[in-house]
Amino acid sequence: MNKTMIDDAFYVEKERFLWHSKDKNGNGLVSALTEKSCIQATRFYLKGRQEGFSTTKTYEGQVGGKL
Repeated sequence: MNKTMIDDAFYVEKERFLWHSKDKNGNGLVSALTEKSCIQATRFYLKGRQEGFSTTKTYEGQVGGKL
């Protein structure tokens, strides 16, 4: 397998149909369809882990009426 180190923080490799990113210890981080999207998503994920993820709001809704 070809491994490419990115930002000296993680590496990406293609396995079968998907690209996977892993940290330096080999722990899986993100899977994606393309190498570019895998790198972008992993950077976003690692930034969130480092700085903390923002809180998100969830909404519930109910549609009235008969079907």
